Amino acid sequence: MTGSPALAVEGLRHAYGDRLALAGIDFQVDSGEIFSLLGPNGGGKTTLFRILTTLMKPQEGDARVFGRSVVSDPGAVREKIGVVFQEPSLDPKLTALENMIHHGHFYGMRGKSLRDEAMTLLDTFGLGDRAADLTESLSGGLRRRVELAKALLPGPDLLLADEPSTGLDPGARLEFAAALQKLRNERGTTIVLTTHFMEEADRSDRVGIIDEGHLVAIGKPDELKESIGGEIIVIQTQSPESLGEKLSDRFGREVHVMDGSVRIEIPQAHEFIARVVDAFPGEVDSLSFGRPTLEDVFIQKTGRNFRETHEEAIQKENAG
Repeated sequence: MTGSPALAVEGLRHAYGDRLALAGIDFQVDSGEIFSLLGPNGGGKTTLFRILTTLMKPQEGDARVFGRSVVSDPGAVREKIGVVFQEPSLDPKLTALENMIHHGHFYGMRGKSLRDEAMTLLDTFGLGDRAADLTESLSGGLRRRVELAKALLPGPDLLLADEPSTGLDPGARLEFAAALQKLRNERGTTIVLTTHFMEEADRSDRVGIIDEGHLVAIGKPDELKESIGGEIIVIQTQSPESLGEKLSDRFGREVHVMDGSVRIEIPQAHEFIARVVDAFPGEVDSLSFGRPTLEDVFIQKTGRNFRETHEEAIQKENAG
């Protein structure tokens, strides 16, 4: 991961009327890196993805793929990227191999060399024995692998994947993650993906957390979690708002009340638990503590619950 970046995002800003989708964000992705952009629906991921794939131009700023501008040189960018869209792009009435071959025709690929490369990629992702199967007969996880192989057929240096695990069960998500790791390790492909799955972002080399158009945190997953500076105590109580205020006043700690529980970030949580129980006997129904997660990082940076924010955005989209 040396030399010039594979992707450099520079002051990207875009709005839809009064709604700011991207608020002037900046970040870089190194060559050979797996980078996840983690955020709830409505956070700005889709707008950024459309800009990076040259489907739309930003109102301000630029993004460069191996030095080529998505604004002034989109044709050169398209030669460098492969794309896995959130919505399926396979023809269900064609076999896996036929889908690959038809995709290759769009890039001027023909004949035996196209067929050989298509089969090599299907073999790479454990699909060689399913090449002649109709894609409609494949499981969701296998279809996702065909999508990935198809995106790699032109030999892109950068793979962009938009919510690639949406609709997959946990086992299929793990299989897809393993396929991405294999792709990076064997071909050196740089991978940038958007996701709302914490565990998917956790498996990346680095993650950027985006919310309401702002990049609120960026770094290695473990480093982001360690930045919280302690453990997370979750307290179940009949009156979370009331107990949250009392805890804040008594101990001078920042307290978050969400999901009907009280959350506190604090070092040496096991010692603090006894103080809480002694100070407020009868008000604590149960409590637990553990190491911080990326969701805790999101809560610390935004003051909001990730899952609730994501679900509310989906409800608004469905209502609108």
